[in-house]
Amino acid sequence: MAPAAAGRRQEATFESRNVADAADDDDDDDHENVAAVVIVVVGDDHKDSYKVSHWKQYPAGTQYVYSALPQLDACYFESRGCDNDGWNEVVFFGLQYFIKRYLLGQVVTKEKIDEAAELYSQHFGDGVNDNPSLFYREGWEYILSAHGGRLPVHIKAVPEGTVVPTKTALFTLVNTDPKCFWLTNFLETLLVQVWYPMTVCTNSRFQKLSIAKYLEETGNTDWSVPNGTCFKLHDFGFRGVSSVESAAIGGCAHLVNFLGTDTVAAMICARDYYGAKKAAGGSIPASEHSTITSWGVEGEVDAMRNMLESYPEGLVACVSDSFDIWRACRDYWGDKLKDLIKGRRLIQRQLCDVLWPLPAMDAEDVTETPTGQRARGTDSEGLTMFMMVRRASAEMRSLLLALCGSWRQGHKLLPAYIRVIQGDGVDWESIPKILEKLKKEKIAADNIAFGSGGALLQKLNRDTFKCAFKCAEITINGESRDVFKDPITDKGKAETEDSQAGKQHYSSDGKYVTVASGKGDPAKDIMVDVFKDGNLLVDYTLEEIRAKADIKNGPFGGGPA
Repeated sequence: MAPAAAGRRQEATFESRNVADAADDDDDDDHENVAAVVIVVVGDDHKDSYKVSHWKQYPAGTQYVYSALPQLDACYFESRGCDNDGWNEVVFFGLQYFIKRYLLGQVVTKEKIDEAAELYSQHFGDGVNDNPSLFYREGWEYILSAHGGRLPVHIKAVPEGTVVPTKTALFTLVNTDPKCFWLTNFLETLLVQVWYPMTVCTNSRFQKLSIAKYLEETGNTDWSVPNGTCFKLHDFGFRGVSSVESAAIGGCAHLVNFLGTDTVAAMICARDYYGAKKAAGGSIPASEHSTITSWGVEGEVDAMRNMLESYPEGLVACVSDSFDIWRACRDYWGDKLKDLIKGRRLIQRQLCDVLWPLPAMDAEDVTETPTGQRARGTDSEGLTMFMMVRRASAEMRSLLLALCGSWRQGHKLLPAYIRVIQGDGVDWESIPKILEKLKKEKIAADNIAFGSGGALLQKLNRDTFKCAFKCAEITINGESRDVFKDPITDKGKAETEDSQAGKQHYSSDGKYVTVASGKGDPAKDIMVDVFKDGNLLVDYTLEEIRAKADIKNGPFGGGPA
């Protein structure tokens, strides 16, 4: 973990403007949304408006404010748990991106202070008269003069890639200059957004665990790249997220667990912010409906043949449900194109040559309708393939399989030259249901891969893990005291003095716990210093994060199961 050059900014080429300019933006005026494609028109755009007024609200004599990002449950007498059953742990990931992107080096300049002062004077006015009294110009000018525009704060965090139980602290933040006590919670809006890459990474990892479980239970023995889990969940999420920046950091979070992605911004993020030496994910030539339907109904088979001939080696994916899925499977893949498929050349150690996307279907249709019926019209040699068909009800679709291929430890396996990818209705709940249904039919999980878009990168929110940035301790005139809340109207949000005070994270007997400052064994504190006074202190690479977050039989070193 080599420390990064102090104050050096990196450019993120996935953005629509120069990142160095954006990163120089002073962090005292944060919108809730820090989408990278938005052209920032003011100098300080990374916080909520009301934060501007908080410098006046702390007790007189305040010197230090100590805050933590726990999962919200950690601060309560009664844990509310995670939204999703079984999600009792989280992969910490993404803080380094926000530090490098927004906090390194000089982030306060006179020009930005002037710009912010003008903006907030208007913003807090009554529509007729400006109100210049709320923006803390003196505080920002002090940071500029005393600290060269670098933020005087100290961040400690769980190492990125660490898998920790919910209800534990993940990073802590405290000001290093007593005159800047107001700065700690001022940075909340920006830093709490770590919830997004952290949640995507955890979402992706739980799906990886499900896939690995069924691969093992249905006979898989080769876990090395490119086999095993590494290409079993492909990121199709770029078009379904709220911004280019979301695609970048969310897609990069998925790459902590898998190698398959079509989200180019994710690979750029991995390169620029996590030291990836080469493309962190892989993909293959693939058709879409427009490239097939442009050949016309009668030309569909020619479009499919063109796919095979245009990419004569390695994997290729082709949609089959543009017009008539039965005809495509029976007459095209199973007859006219069969020999062309079987004769393709394998390269490297790829599992198969043709990935055959299934038509759109709901996950419940996959798991609640019977499998095992023999597909009509299979070729004379029993060419193995998955097929989808509407039932008479027109509401359900059945996954049909006519297998005449090999067996792997009692489970049916397609020939090496063909596999199936399911890319619709795929999420952390549907994957195990689909694989369980296939397992009951003695069908190996290795026959199928999955693609996921919105459910992977977008169908989640801050409350999925109830993430919050909480003030834990304050020092007033040299005396420290705990900070907590206990609202009479909602006891579910009550915090104890002991649970909130000075969040530290320790490991004891192989288990992670959060203890109050001054308690526990400091030698067992797993939090490390990652940022101080404008400098990055630890620079994690994607390679080491992958190894830390990996699972049993995983492709990156086999981390904890």
